[in-house]
Amino acid sequence: MDFNAYPITIMLIAVNVLISLLGFYNAVFVDKTILWPYRIKRERQYYRMITSGFLHADFVHLFFNMFTLFFFGRNIEIYFTYYGLGGQFTYLLLYFTALIVSDISSYLKHKNDYHYKALGASGAVSAVVFAAIVFDPWGAIYLYGAIKISATLYAILFIVYCVYMGKRGQDNVNHDAHLWGSVYGLLFTLILIAIQQPALFDGIIAEISDPSFFGK
Repeated sequence: MDFNAYPITIMLIAVNVLISLLGFYNAVFVDKTILWPYRIKRERQYYRMITSGFLHADFVHLFFNMFTLFFFGRNIEIYFTYYGLGGQFTYLLLYFTALIVSDISSYLKHKNDYHYKALGASGAVSAVVFAAIVFDPWGAIYLYGAIKISATLYAILFIVYCVYMGKRGQDNVNHDAHLWGSVYGLLFTLILIAIQQPALFDGIIAEISDPSFFGK
């Protein structure tokens, strides 16, 4: 693999790992940087919408987010560059704005709940996943390394899962961020193409017209 082809993805993974490791062993640091809507509202600590996106609950949470970011993020970094869509700058813009946008729902829902806190890169990672799906909707994804499905089918299952888990609300993962990050990533990419390279829609439509729900 040529890691020089997608340096932003590698950098984002490195920063996530370093900050998450710091958080694993420093509860005070986590307390100051985690998404905490109650404090955001009262103390205007808006930076938490960014800093919380570089924290993770544990090694498993960190691994799955970074594993997903590596495979989809490198694709987006290449797509945005190759197709003249702003390259690395636009990729970073997508990532960081997705962190904020994906947290807005949680903020509005829990701004008066002192006990609600959330963390994780899931909102931004979800945005990257759905942005990549625009360019390769029937590309193969292997669940658990063995079950082959298309990226589009994965997207549908992912949204259903996020809505279901969000309604249950029985864990500390911000599932609302997964959902809204996904929607934002899709809209961001479609609008970006419409503004900068509308001719790409011909190829995207042609690809969508040749479905393969279990991946090509």
